[in-house]
Amino acid sequence: MDVDIPPPRVSTPPPLQPPPAPQQVPDTADPAAKARLASVHVTHFGGKAGAPIPDTPVTPNAYLLYEAALRGGTDKPRPGKYGPFSSEMQWKIAEWAKLDGPSASSFTRLLSIHEVTERLDLSFKNTTQLNDIIDKKLPCLRPKFISEEIVIADRSFDVYRRDIIACVRALYGDPKHNEYLCFAPERHYADEDKTQHLYHDFHTGRWWWDTQKAVEEKTPGATIIPVILSSDKTQVTLFRNKTAYPVYLTIGNLPKDIRRKPSRMGQVLVAYIPTTKLEHIKNKESRRRSMCNLFHACMRRILIGLKEAGISGVVMRSGDGVARRCHPIFAAYVGDYPEQVLVTCTYTGESPVCECPPDALVEFPCMHNPRNFQAAVEALGSIGAPDWGTRCANANIKPVQHPFWEDLPYVDVFRSITPDILHQLLQGVVKHLIGWITEAVGADELDARVRRLPLNHAIRPFLKGISSLSRVSGMEHKQICSFLLSVIGDLPHTSAITYSLMRATRGIIDFTYLSRYPVHSVETLKELEACLTKFHNNKHVFLNLGIRDNFNIPKLHFLNHYVRAIKLYGTADNYNTEATERLHIDFAKDAYRATNRKDEFKQMTKWLERREKIIAFGHYVEWRCNGEPPFPSTSSREALAKTHIRISFEDVSCPYEIKMTKRPSEKSVLLDTIESPSGYGATLFIVALARFIVQFCNPTLPHAHVDEAAHNIVLPFRRLPVFHHIKFVNTTFFGSETLDSIHAYPRTIGKTGKVTRLSRFDTAMIRVRPAAIGSTRKFDVGRVRVVFSIPPRGLETLFPINMQPPEHLAYVEWFSTFAAHPEAASGMYRLKRQLAGDGSPLVSVLPVSVIQSSVHLFPKWGQTVPVDWTNENILDRSSAFLLSNYKDQRTFFEYH
Repeated sequence: MDVDIPPPRVSTPPPLQPPPAPQQVPDTADPAAKARLASVHVTHFGGKAGAPIPDTPVTPNAYLLYEAALRGGTDKPRPGKYGPFSSEMQWKIAEWAKLDGPSASSFTRLLSIHEVTERLDLSFKNTTQLNDIIDKKLPCLRPKFISEEIVIADRSFDVYRRDIIACVRALYGDPKHNEYLCFAPERHYADEDKTQHLYHDFHTGRWWWDTQKAVEEKTPGATIIPVILSSDKTQVTLFRNKTAYPVYLTIGNLPKDIRRKPSRMGQVLVAYIPTTKLEHIKNKESRRRSMCNLFHACMRRILIGLKEAGISGVVMRSGDGVARRCHPIFAAYVGDYPEQVLVTCTYTGESPVCECPPDALVEFPCMHNPRNFQAAVEALGSIGAPDWGTRCANANIKPVQHPFWEDLPYVDVFRSITPDILHQLLQGVVKHLIGWITEAVGADELDARVRRLPLNHAIRPFLKGISSLSRVSGMEHKQICSFLLSVIGDLPHTSAITYSLMRATRGIIDFTYLSRYPVHSVETLKELEACLTKFHNNKHVFLNLGIRDNFNIPKLHFLNHYVRAIKLYGTADNYNTEATERLHIDFAKDAYRATNRKDEFKQMTKWLERREKIIAFGHYVEWRCNGEPPFPSTSSREALAKTHIRISFEDVSCPYEIKMTKRPSEKSVLLDTIESPSGYGATLFIVALARFIVQFCNPTLPHAHVDEAAHNIVLPFRRLPVFHHIKFVNTTFFGSETLDSIHAYPRTIGKTGKVTRLSRFDTAMIRVRPAAIGSTRKFDVGRVRVVFSIPPRGLETLFPINMQPPEHLAYVEWFSTFAAHPEAASGMYRLKRQLAGDGSPLVSVLPVSVIQSSVHLFPKWGQTVPVDWTNENILDRSSAFLLSNYKDQRTFFEYH
């Protein structure tokens, strides 16, 4: 049944609309949204690419092979579900001790308590005995670490590494990864004519397609394994400045959703590089050169075997036992700017991917050629020649002895350098931008505006401002991006300066959000470039204000290369350093804490090996307990692969489901409290509820008669149950996680008379039906004052038995409808609170089900923020607002 949403004193109130799929606000044409709604059209590489080796028998699946290793041979009796552990309890305790438990000494002390081991029936009485079971009785799926000595500048250093081919084989053959593996490149399109190219996972990029073509020309039937390396030095202690230098490896055959989550075991620690500073070398230039030589010497040792395997291929079996001729080929290197310079042997201050000189990094668009890989290899390969240094200088490359990539097949190291959203964009360009805006606005005014922003579920409140923050994380910079545009408006500058400042800032912020899209189309990549154009066309404002004198910043320059990298390797979340930062916790920091701080790397590698054994055994136990399910067929795997693009889009565009608590926050609230300005502030609550009752019971009643009928409604109650939160979830993709929420509650006063909780009444996007035929109006913004239910007594009295209203209702105050176009400078829609002629708000009671999500409003500040404005009262004090596109990634995706 359609029910009007009745604002008092409005002649033609917008009625409710049956729930449709979420749409944009207002109804604009977003290419990415169209791409997600259309069918994905796939072009396969074809031929023998990725095909199993013909006439090769399929071996038992990986779990059966693991079981054979567990029992020590096929002639031995089959072990129980829990292998060397006699019971589920014993296994769970061992698993807890190694993955989640206390330190080794604390676990030993726990087991030494009288009768603990006897009552739990444990076969191990301390950590040493448990370690002995793990070391001797659990198979090792991933290779063990070996320690090798490398001599640089007359000093020897230990590098702990694993066999890289064995690491690739372990990732490729992991039974948990079997159903997700991709064996050949594909081209994905959003349209049937195949003009709208889509890029998402690694196999949709051009690099894999081009490399597959090159390998197929020489040895048909190859399965390419794109090797993705990453490294980053990290501090493992808060004090003493102790560091580790891990090198991680993953493969592009796995979907990015697997590679990004440490729990999915899609990354493997392949080595620890020495962290020495070579302080015995006194000459700074010689020391820097020796550090570079040490890094490349270690990497050459780590990557031993990759050259031959990349050219000739090696037989590898996936988790289902199917054999393919695999060619592991170095594809991409993930790292921050210092790592990029180190890997490419380029100079700090220059671009690691193109020939742009340091004093021309500001140029846009970048018209400089990519770095010449062949010229660099030839120059570096002339080592020993008298003019070796000159040749390297002519190639604009550091004279490094045998960089690790010089003889790897199908490699262009300059092309392998990928964008880095964390360090390059958030911790680099955005950090610069915040500093520039702080100077333009003034630190005090900036902080005053930030402190007064309305609260929202998705946005962290910075109650002390942002100008004095130190050691700001990438997540905090991401949060600041969500409101940075709000602090720029109404500055005491000329309108031209404010306009350019807004446009320049918007260009970078839009680029930051667009670059994080999980799927890109040709159109969204054009938008990405348009954002850069917007910034560069307006960056002169920072020069005019004396904030900058140039923009020759390598991280800013690299934004020119994002589109190229996305077309080569898929979207930027394929190679973001956020993943490696998270890996540092497991593979470096936690590993170090498990040692006694003496000869730590030997202990760290052993700790990691035991942890990996426990995880692998846990997967085997899970398989046994689930009834030993068969592996999915090839057709099932292909069907699953086709859902990856849909799942990626759902990450930022999934429909919300409303979740209300079973019991109200307040069981019985007086109507006087609901209408009181010091309570919920729903000043016209009784009138609005009466209009709702009339329209619900008489949906065909003309609007002119609604007010008259409402005067005859007498409410049979003086109290209502009230809910303080509306939660939004998506159980299909995110389980019970709260994705968004709306708060509506008054101040709470403690026993001492002090305010213990400030009032909060959030704003929301509300679905309405078009006000007139031909109108594009689908949504309005309202402020939720109170969420309530009508008690049973009221239902019996006010509504016919066959016309029961929704269980949860909301009282909202309306904002103005959307204009035809957003503001030119900010790209956001301007809103005002709708008021009647007597100054009272225009309000409605409506079902909670028509509320789509929370929204964030940016106040129009005036040149200086009034001192009496707070984040509690700003929605009442400010006369105009801008509807933020930047509340979160989903909001930007839907509204941009």
